Amino acid sequence: MLSKLWKRQAPQMVGIDIGSYEVKAILLGKTPDGFSVLHHVAVPIKKGAVNDHDIRDREAVVECLRLVKLSLPKSIKFAAVAVSGSAVMTKVIYMDASLSEQEMAAQIDIEAENLIPYSLDEVSIDFETLTTNNVDPSKVNVLLTACRSENVDGRVDALDLVGLEAKVVDVEGYALGRAHQLILGQLPEGADKKAIAMIDIGANITTFAVVDNGETSFIREQAFGGEQFTQSILSFYGMNYEQAEQAKLQGELPRNYMFEVLSPFQTQLLQQIKRTLQIYCTSSGRDKVDYIVLSGGTAALEGMTNLLTAEFSITCILANPFQGCLYADEAIKARLQPEINKYMVACGLALRSYGQWRT
Repeated sequence: MLSKLWKRQAPQMVGIDIGSYEVKAILLGKTPDGFSVLHHVAVPIKKGAVNDHDIRDREAVVECLRLVKLSLPKSIKFAAVAVSGSAVMTKVIYMDASLSEQEMAAQIDIEAENLIPYSLDEVSIDFETLTTNNVDPSKVNVLLTACRSENVDGRVDALDLVGLEAKVVDVEGYALGRAHQLILGQLPEGADKKAIAMIDIGANITTFAVVDNGETSFIREQAFGGEQFTQSILSFYGMNYEQAEQAKLQGELPRNYMFEVLSPFQTQLLQQIKRTLQIYCTSSGRDKVDYIVLSGGTAALEGMTNLLTAEFSITCILANPFQGCLYADEAIKARLQPEINKYMVACGLALRSYGQWRT
């Protein structure tokens, strides 16, 4: 379960983001100057099938994954997925820099008993060596990650039922942070050395990942997302759920909805973002982040980037990897461009095909 030796070449994996609104999958290829989209698909999921990133209706999720699998080349056998929510625990610990991978793995078992509030029989554990500790150069920072095994197994088993092997089970916040490399071209030169707040606004959860000098140093989630906006439309205008979703997506809401529904929702979302960034600044000793990058289905709401830019006096953009180092043929790009920002977590998972790899 724990880490073994690193090897050079990871297998090609499709990144699959199992959300509460839809399952999004993307397959990336490597190019000389970035990455290319080979295949992508988004399949709506039954409402309530996934809640707090926990699979509640396995049959509904498996059916979505089956449709995903059918859209992929038959040669694709491996997938990368993510866990998230209250079942995931992460902590940075400090270990002697002289320890080998095997020695670290043995010590992690001991550390985990003291840090994890569950029996070790109930959790899956992994770790990753980060950077040399700033205070004590003889130590290295090590990211310890643990998740309830039932949450990991639920995803692994669902993929197995459709003929895909879960080679990687990542943490959603770190997958989002990894995807920052795709959008660096949207930001000013030198942004890769700055602190970038990646904020993915999903249906029920807003995921935060702060990437500082190329390394994801902070992740957090808030139970707030586009579902609250839909519920406001539903109750304010007397629509059913399907009507509210359609009106929201197609811009068919009453003229004064911006004042009645959109503005209050944006104010609530702003407070969630402000609170989380304050937590990051307190823990990191920074005054603020340097850039904010929004993604997720709700991020494209009218005025969101301008609102955050004005509130924080920080450049805020909507993620568009096609303006960074992501490429695609014209047919794929035309289909994917309007919703590419929804695929940032899936992209971060697919990028595991081209990074460090352990067997």
